[in-house]
This record gives sequence, structure tokens and C-alpha cells, in this order.
Amino acid sequence: MLKQFGTFALDTSNECIWQGCTQLSLPPKPFAVLRYLVEHPGRLVTHDELLDALWPDTFVQPQILRTYILDLRKLLGDDAGQPTYIQTLPKRGYCFLAPVKEVAEAASGQLQAESSNETSSMEVVGRDEQLTLLMSHLGSVAGGQRRVVFVTGEAGIGKTALIEAFCRQAGIAQPVMIARGQCVEGFAAKEQYYPMMEALGQICSSADGERACRVLSRMSPVWLAALGRGNDASTTERPVALDRMGSDICGALEELALEKPLVLVFEDLNWADDATLNLISALARRRTSAKLMVLASCKPHDLPKDHPLRGLKQDLLMRRLCVEVALEPLAKTAIRTLLSRELKQQELPTGLTSFVHQHSEGNPLFAIAILEHLIAQRFLVCDGTGEAKRWQQRARFEEIDADVPAGLAQMIELEIDRLGPQEQRVLEAGSLVSIAFPAWAVAAALEQDAAEIEEICEAMSRRLHFLERAGEDELPDNTRSAFFVFAHGLYREVLYQRQSQSRRARMHARIAERLTELFAGREDDVTREVAYHYEAAGQWERAVQVLRSSAHQAQHRHAHAEAAVLLEHALKMAGHLKGRNASAVMNEITDALAHAQGMSMSTTVEKS
Repeated sequence: MLKQFGTFALDTSNECIWQGCTQLSLPPKPFAVLRYLVEHPGRLVTHDELLDALWPDTFVQPQILRTYILDLRKLLGDDAGQPTYIQTLPKRGYCFLAPVKEVAEAASGQLQAESSNETSSMEVVGRDEQLTLLMSHLGSVAGGQRRVVFVTGEAGIGKTALIEAFCRQAGIAQPVMIARGQCVEGFAAKEQYYPMMEALGQICSSADGERACRVLSRMSPVWLAALGRGNDASTTERPVALDRMGSDICGALEELALEKPLVLVFEDLNWADDATLNLISALARRRTSAKLMVLASCKPHDLPKDHPLRGLKQDLLMRRLCVEVALEPLAKTAIRTLLSRELKQQELPTGLTSFVHQHSEGNPLFAIAILEHLIAQRFLVCDGTGEAKRWQQRARFEEIDADVPAGLAQMIELEIDRLGPQEQRVLEAGSLVSIAFPAWAVAAALEQDAAEIEEICEAMSRRLHFLERAGEDELPDNTRSAFFVFAHGLYREVLYQRQSQSRRARMHARIAERLTELFAGREDDVTREVAYHYEAAGQWERAVQVLRSSAHQAQHRHAHAEAAVLLEHALKMAGHLKGRNASAVMNEITDALAHAQGMSMSTTVEKS
């Protein structure tokens, strides 16, 4: 039976979700979380209950549930603030809200048949070259050449989408056995061979399961016992047995792949345990012919220097024992294709592609989140029904203030929370400046040593995918300071918004003061920057003073148009002033502005 809720149906036989005629795949653990919630609708499911049901006899941090719930909300298009499906009950657990009904399982076959005729909706966008490359490697594997392939890229870049597209196409192209293991942050690293155990469990439960169990029983009985499928399913000896498991399994996997290629998919290898990494290393280095492919996804920029995966990948690449498929941001044309597919129309609202590409910077997950945000905020509205259905814009995209979508902000927050307190403070201070920020400004904001801050930023730029070193500036005191750039403006926005207003104000003021000190005698070069920071600090009087002073200097240089621009800005800031002198200051600025505009016009006429 299928369990239907809203526009979705949970297919327990195929471990997937159906939305209409489209099959939506989920990694095993998120699917298990959703299945448990769907099977217990309308009541509180506590954190402990979920953890006990899905990870029995194993300690797992409850934080992992939050990650999976975010993934499920993304898949279901659910809003955490006004949930349709999954309600979070703070500090207690979750409640599945939607009514659930069972429908005949025959519908599953019908859905699969219909979905096979809609391959375009299942195609991964902008990754044709990478998909072709993976299929060519599978062809080599079918000929007996083992392959280890790392699919790498930042969060949301489409690693899982590419792997799922490959698995679908591989299953159509030829008989192939595919098994997946998910590495889990804070858990898989503590459980030896966790993703391999999960993958083997899938094989033993598949149509090839009987043969797999026979092979394991003969060549690696300790693995079969660890899976609870041997003659002695007792796990009392498991800690000792695990030490021997790595040497036992390689030959068994190769024998399993004799009849048809075996593809082992390990996702998020960043979180894998050392034993799993050693197993991958052993599989890559064996010289015998084997129809075996290990396909692993990871985020290389998130790896510390001493992480064993970094060393493993570099060593295998150097010895030509593995291949890396690195995913770059999508081009603007690919973003347009993605939006057309999501909105189901070829002609898109004017400016939509440019807006989404600019703010997502080619990250497909970000692009979809921004599109959903535009729809939720009714900047995009749907007119008509059926064939006449069309999405229209309600405002020019150039005029839209692009907030960070809530779900995306939560994902970015999780990434930031993994950093140390000092690193978080440094990035938050950097966000006060702009997309690009100099180390000296961060040092001024935090009142710390500039050299120390630069070292911290350098280290983060080598490790984090969203921070890059962009060069050096020479300062007026003849010192040099490195500057860094956020690869995504969305990260900068989240870092800025997560700080209290009073804290931001203090640091903005410190940056303005340091700018004034550095450029003493050359204040006109940084007038706008100084005024911006005083304005952000709420120190309106000082912002007005800086702008008026710079305008006065511009008038002396006969730069009347520049002076007018500065005075217009000063007049806006003066509107925030309080007290008896506020009106007098505004009148003075108004008079000065009129004079500057008049002189600017006269200069223009004389030149003409």
C-alpha cells in the first residue's frame, strides 16, 4: 500500500516519494524519519522516540534530526512557520499534521510507468558533461576496470542530484546492482563501517539478496553476522569482529560484482569513519579485475588539513587510482532551464533569470529556495489554470529586496554553527563591511590584532567553500592588509542578521573611527564608507558631519556635482536628528545643496 498525504504518496516498497507522476528520491535515513512520522500522524513523536526507533542501541545526537527535518521540509515545500506536514514542537519533537490514507499499491506501478515517460522532469540540469563522464566510467566498470569516483562541490551544488540521475540512467542502460550508504555528521564517524553496513543491508534485502548472503556467508561471515543475517546473529562479539571486517569484505564485494556491475554510493563522505575510508583505499588499490565502482560525494573545502579523507583523495588522485568530478556553479543558461522546469513554462517573467542567478550565484539549491521565496512572498503569482497557467511578476525584480529564504537561512546557520566561536565572530565582523572585507576592518571591529585576524581569515579561506582570499590592499600608513570575499552574498546576509543591532552598531562605529585614522588627510577618499558605518551605527550626527565636510572640500575643488550628491545624502541622514538644532542643520544643508546644484548647472552650461 501507498500512504498518501496532500499531493504526495509514500512508497515503502521502493523507498521513495511520489508527487503526482514524479518520483522523488530520498536517502535512506531521511526517508526512514519521514516514514516513521507518516506512520504516526496527528500526535507528538518525541526526539527520543525517533532516535530509539531509527538508531536502536546507538547513541546519536538529537541535532541530526533537525538536519533531516530541514531536508524533508525542502522536499515537501513545507514552511516551518506555517507547516502543512511537519510541525516542530520545540524541545519535544515533531508532529505530522496532514491526514494520511492508504491507496492500492497498484498505483505505484502506474506512477512508475507514467514517470518513465516524463524523463525530462527527472533530468539533472546543467550537468550533461558530468553525467556522461560517470556513464563512461560505468562502461569501463562493466568491462572489469574498477573505479573510485569522488563527486565534489559545495553544499547545494547538486552532488546528490547528479548521483541520483546517474543511478537512474545506469539502471536503464544495463543490469547493475546499486547500493547506497549515508554518512551522518557526528554519528557515522563513531560507528565503524556505518555506510558500508547500510549499503550491504540494502543488497541483502534486494532481489540479489539471497546470492549476496551466500557469498558473505562463505567469504565474510563476520559481516553477515554483523548484519544479523548469519547463523549466529548475536552481536556480542561484534566489537572484536569489526577489527577483521576490512580484510574480509574486499573479495566478497568483487565476487558479488561478477555477474553484473556493483555500484557502491557513499554520500557525505566528510563524516565517514576511518575504517570506511581505509576500506575505500583498499578497494582502489587492489590490482585484480573487478566490475566494482565506488561513487562518493564530499565537500572538500569543509575538510580540515589533517582530515584523513583529504589525504586519501590526494593520494589516490596522485596515483591515478581515482577520479574527481568537481561541480561548479551553474551558468545563467542552466539556471534559466532550471526555473523553466520548476515553473513548467518556457517563457519566464522578465528579469527572473538574472535575479535568481545573481542572488544564488549559480548554486541550484539556492536558486530553487529563492524561487520558492519569491512565490511565497507573492512577487511571483500564478494566473490561469491548466494549459493557460502562467507565472507573472508583481514587481520589477530590480526593485525587490532579496531576503534570505527561511529554510536556506537555517541551512547556512547550521554551517556557521559548526565553526569555532572566534571564527564566527570574525566572519560576523567581516559581514559589516560588504561582500569583500579587509582584515584590518575586522580587527578594528573586534578590537584585536590585525595580524592575528588575518591569520584566522587565511586559515578559513583555505577550508571554507564560502570564503575566498581576494588579494591585498596597501594602506596610507604603508602597511598591507589582505582582504577576503564571501563567495555567496547570502552567507554575508545571514552573518549580518544573526548579530544584535547594538553589537553591530558598536562595531560599525569602530570601523568608521579606524577608517578616519587611517585616511587622516585623505578623508575625501573614504567619505562614503565612513558615513555608511556611522549611519549603520545610528550615529546620525557624525554621519551628517562627515558628509558635509566632504561636500565642503568638493566645493573648494569646484566639484559641485559631487558636492550635491554628498549633501543630498546628508539631508536624508539629517532627517533622523533630534533636538532643537535639527531644523537649523537641515536648513543649512538645504541651502548648501541649492547652491551646489546651481553651481553644477552653471558649470555644465559653460562647458556646453
